[in-house]
Amino acid sequence: MRITLNFVEERSQLLKLILYAMQNIFQRFHLTFLFFLFIIIIHAGLLSGQTQDSGIKKQTKMDSISHAIGIIIGSNLQQNGLDKVEYDAFLEGVKAKLEGQVTPQDIEKANMLVSQYLGSKQAKQHEGKIEMGKKFFAENAKKEGVVSLPSGLQYKILKEGNGPIPKATDNVKVHYHGTLLDGTVFDSSVERGEPIDLPVNGVIKGWQEALQLMPVGSKWQLFIPYDLGYGERGAGGAIGPYEPLIFDVELLGINK
Repeated sequence: MRITLNFVEERSQLLKLILYAMQNIFQRFHLTFLFFLFIIIIHAGLLSGQTQDSGIKKQTKMDSISHAIGIIIGSNLQQNGLDKVEYDAFLEGVKAKLEGQVTPQDIEKANMLVSQYLGSKQAKQHEGKIEMGKKFFAENAKKEGVVSLPSGLQYKILKEGNGPIPKATDNVKVHYHGTLLDGTVFDSSVERGEPIDLPVNGVIKGWQEALQLMPVGSKWQLFIPYDLGYGERGAGGAIGPYEPLIFDVELLGINK
């Protein structure tokens, strides 16, 4: 007995809602490619339901491919901290949205809940690095010449300057040398032998704060906690999540 038209329409509505919800999750964690794989799986399942007779599932090549893609998506979700989903609760949420029981405020709260959950999972995975950073800044604050600011930024003046101090809207010319706590160099205009121009309000928070305190001609060593650097995600392969950074920054001038 073939499925009825009404059932097909219900499945289509359910599909749209699931895709909307999953797209938000995948986009939030930069999993666009996986989202399109998810679409393939859902469509494969829908088409499979339209062609089966008497409740007998036909094993096709697409069934195998869909299952394999599901494994890949599951693996990637685990790598991004989502290692468990209660499927009954998930479907209850879908039903509530379909029946008009979910408000925009509910959706906002749901997004916040998922974000907080994944954030706490990731933080737990990097507890060692977070604690190492806290210990470093506590010890570093005791060293001669190191200034600690309320934001958590620390700096040491290597060379005094007497020029003007940049504003947030200025564009400046700087030389810099960036390392991790273990001394690994991840970026350096000094090593390239060429200073760079950049907007004060277009760099990481630790730089923004420091540049608006530095007179032109200054050279400071900046000690930047992860939340004033590249945060929970890091930047590329060299700077991992929750990574404290050290920069030697020389402010050469304010561009006109």
